[in-house]
Amino acid sequence: MSRDYSFGAAPARYVLGVDVGSTVVKCHVYDRAAAVRGSSYRKVESLYPCPGRVELDPEVLWSQFVGVIKEAVQDAGAHMRQIAGLGISTQRATFITWHKRTGKPFHNFISWQDLRSAELVNSWNKSLLLKVIHVIFTVLHFLTGNDRYLAPSFLTFSTQQTSMKLSWVFKNILEVKAAKKNNCCFGTVDTWLLYRLTKGSVYATDYSNASATGIFEPFTKCWNPTLCNLLSIPMSVFPPVKDTSFNFGSTDSEIFGVPIPIMAVVADQQSAMFGECCFHPGDVKLTMGTGGFWNVNTGEHLCASRRGLYPLIGWKIGEEVVYLTEGCMSDIGTAIKWAQDISLFTNVDETAKMAQSIVDSQGVCFVPGFQVSVNDPCLSASFMGLKPSTTRNHLVRAILESVAFRNKQLYDIIVKKVRIPLQTIRADGGVSNNSFVMQMTSDLINKKIEKPANADMSSLGAAFLAGLASGFWTDKEQLKKLRQIEAVFEPQKDTEEYRPAMDTWLQAMKRSLHW
Repeated sequence: MSRDYSFGAAPARYVLGVDVGSTVVKCHVYDRAAAVRGSSYRKVESLYPCPGRVELDPEVLWSQFVGVIKEAVQDAGAHMRQIAGLGISTQRATFITWHKRTGKPFHNFISWQDLRSAELVNSWNKSLLLKVIHVIFTVLHFLTGNDRYLAPSFLTFSTQQTSMKLSWVFKNILEVKAAKKNNCCFGTVDTWLLYRLTKGSVYATDYSNASATGIFEPFTKCWNPTLCNLLSIPMSVFPPVKDTSFNFGSTDSEIFGVPIPIMAVVADQQSAMFGECCFHPGDVKLTMGTGGFWNVNTGEHLCASRRGLYPLIGWKIGEEVVYLTEGCMSDIGTAIKWAQDISLFTNVDETAKMAQSIVDSQGVCFVPGFQVSVNDPCLSASFMGLKPSTTRNHLVRAILESVAFRNKQLYDIIVKKVRIPLQTIRADGGVSNNSFVMQMTSDLINKKIEKPANADMSSLGAAFLAGLASGFWTDKEQLKKLRQIEAVFEPQKDTEEYRPAMDTWLQAMKRSLHW
């Protein structure tokens, strides 16, 4: 039975799910049926101080976070006393450091999209020490047969990894270098928000966010001392790691008028996985938002990094630890937004009809690459195969096809490398509203794909986790019954029908490498 918490005279009737994403900060107010009773969103304001650098102003983000909560609760016609708990989902790998005593940030948030560590990455990837460590792990894997001794993902550095950017911070920001002797705090977005919400009394993160930094070792469930020693990062800067669905304390009463229990913090992709109720090994979640993320629930089994796939902790609730394998693609929503900005279309809802209005892209291919590619940081975003007869419809179709082709690529890798039978595939994120992309992806992978009624799964997942911790909902079986499916896409064409177009696209990809 769910318990009915009360704060003052008003019974707790709602939970809040806040998603601090890369493009938008959203808050939804959910009732016991998981229906949205009120909502609010504000656009995330990214800063670009110089080429390759992407930052967020922590004070602006804080103001947006508090603002959407107040607006959503007002939109629901509710009172803050009626909130059973707050769940916070955040973009991953974006981080900040601040002075432990004063709470003053040493710099802006450094985004996961930031490329400032490129020179450091190139230096490390060419180092003799790294090659020696690779050989050691290869020998250990050969002798033991244990996947744990496959070369860890952190030994192949990229500009997207938090570890490299944090190492850059300690090398280049004087205030951080001066304060690092037990006076510096490191935090991803969730840690910073917890710190601010509790006026500095709570300094923590959860297992899902920690594992997404690449500095936290999912096998041992500890911050990685080997990596930190390599990169000269002091271990004293890292926060304690708590369960994902957990009572983190309450917000300071001055912020919202009454204290609100903070009952969950979770990384956005893991939160979307939980919101989709992908609770069983083999369940698959496909998020198509700013970037694209395929996640597979691997249960108690942690799969080592293999060819573009890497392990994460999905969530920890009490004794239960669920692992995921993830593969990502950059520039899904980013590319579509760019196309809108240059007036290829007016409204994103038009794009599916534009693509469906022609039989093919007339040989036009789009290669994404506005953000750094994990496999090739020099990949160039490109249109290829342009002709005098090329129209806006051909360009838009080429962009949408590139999403489906990359979905096919990553799905094939997952099928080959993940030794777990794949079950239900569930899609979410803004691009999941595009029927052309969804149908083409279903055709290419020859699998049924479910799309939920609510595409904001990161917000719902955070609310689900908070609701479980507060007793608002009883268990995961109850959550499954609350799921609502809006559409199911089933294969309508044979994969081979797409072969010529995909082969042409793969050729375009090859020509765009190492620009």
